[in-house]
Amino acid sequence: MPIYQAGSLNQTALTAPDLYVGIVPPKTRYINGIATDVLGIVGIADWGPVNSAVLIGSASDLTQKFGTPSVRKYDLCTAISVSIQVGAANIRAVRVTDGTDTAATATLKDTAVATGVTLTAYYTGITGNQLSATLSAGTAASSWKLVVSLPGLTPEVFDNITGTGLALWQNIVNAVNNGQSGMRGPSQLVIATVGVSVVAPATTQTVAFTTGTSGNTTITDSVLVGVDGVVGTGRKGMYALRSSNAQVANLVDVTDATQWPTMATYGLQEGCYMVTQGPAGASYSTVSASLTTAGVDNYCMKVMVGDWDYWADQLNAQNRMLAPATFAAAKLAALNPSLSILNKQIGNIVSTQRNLTNQAYSGAEIGAINTARLDVITNPCPGGSYFGGRSGLNTSSNSATNGDNYTRMTNYLALTIAANFGSVVGKLQTVDQRREAKNTMSSWLQGLKDAGMIGDVNGGAAFSVQLDSGNNSDAQVALGYETADVQVKYLSVIRFFLVNLEGGQSVSVTVSNTPRA
Repeated sequence: MPIYQAGSLNQTALTAPDLYVGIVPPKTRYINGIATDVLGIVGIADWGPVNSAVLIGSASDLTQKFGTPSVRKYDLCTAISVSIQVGAANIRAVRVTDGTDTAATATLKDTAVATGVTLTAYYTGITGNQLSATLSAGTAASSWKLVVSLPGLTPEVFDNITGTGLALWQNIVNAVNNGQSGMRGPSQLVIATVGVSVVAPATTQTVAFTTGTSGNTTITDSVLVGVDGVVGTGRKGMYALRSSNAQVANLVDVTDATQWPTMATYGLQEGCYMVTQGPAGASYSTVSASLTTAGVDNYCMKVMVGDWDYWADQLNAQNRMLAPATFAAAKLAALNPSLSILNKQIGNIVSTQRNLTNQAYSGAEIGAINTARLDVITNPCPGGSYFGGRSGLNTSSNSATNGDNYTRMTNYLALTIAANFGSVVGKLQTVDQRREAKNTMSSWLQGLKDAGMIGDVNGGAAFSVQLDSGNNSDAQVALGYETADVQVKYLSVIRFFLVNLEGGQSVSVTVSNTPRA
């Protein structure tokens, strides 16, 4: 009784009489949307991998992988700390350098002061200069123990290493680089290489690491934007976020408008909402002129006015002025993609440049900012005395596509479809195949409607999926094409709430008992 998967047996060419059981997959698959809370951040640090998108989900992740906030421009750790406080909990962080970064090193010596092992910091940066390593007697008799320490992290202990002469030094290297089976894994702080020594180590030696540099001397906005290339070799800066599923990105403190077209193009390619800003103190008219000159007019770019925000840096005991995109991008990533940051409270802002001077924005100024396709964080907001976004707009001049919610929902829908329907390629185009693809897509969209993410408030259809002979002609089918036409109705973000008030002693009030939707 052969058992086979549907499609793997030629039923028209059977020769052996038998019972054949075919396993048929469900006609309708159920899919889940991709994560929409992934925030990409690019900046500088003194520790951690370079030009690699690293997952950060908590403050402890940040400390272990990149370090702590520093008071400087482009600081990656500061932007991550702020983002976590604002609500982003699924971050892909990219560290960049100017190419001059080096890893700290230290050497373990033998009794003749010859090098037995060279230890090199796992990452480049000045944080590596805080490393220390101690080689001493091990717990077991006639063994050695190596302890590698970095302040703020749990020390790494490699115990009961045995051997003599060159074999001992090689065993130390193997323990550090490969881990000790059943005891601990490889070091995440250092890499070891064997030296020239063939005699015993000097007893109980502690060595400090030196010569580590961060490569932060000549950083410019263009370094954070980076260059595209091949995975693992050529991609730098922003381009290291490719395929990371980051749907919102913040290049820390970037204000150079000549970089905006490149950022906008990347956003369109990757389905990523690029959030940036004008220089600190730049008025909305100045930033608007820069946007016009840059020629950026699409839904994947958001530009904040140069009214920078203040954040209470507890570690460095000061209120620091930070770029507004750091707060706006984190808030966008934390929100449901059907929402915008318009009138949404953004926490952990102490003040803004305008607030410090007691110059509240007038209605005319807010209107001008909206007309200029910009956004700004202000206090108060329409909803109360809190800091929040006042336009919820991207840089598109098309009113049908210029909302935060359009960018986020469009990218979410497109990326989810791309992630789940690639399996259709290579199948035979049949009635059952069309029905399966259509039903799968419709079921997912119905789930979005039920969750209140899409719909028509006035009672119309929330979506439609057409995948049949009506949009797949014989000529297209013969050439290997299959087309699914999908329409989705987004829920509208309320930008203007109009209340018609009629009051007076002579007013006649009529109450209807029949509610309307």
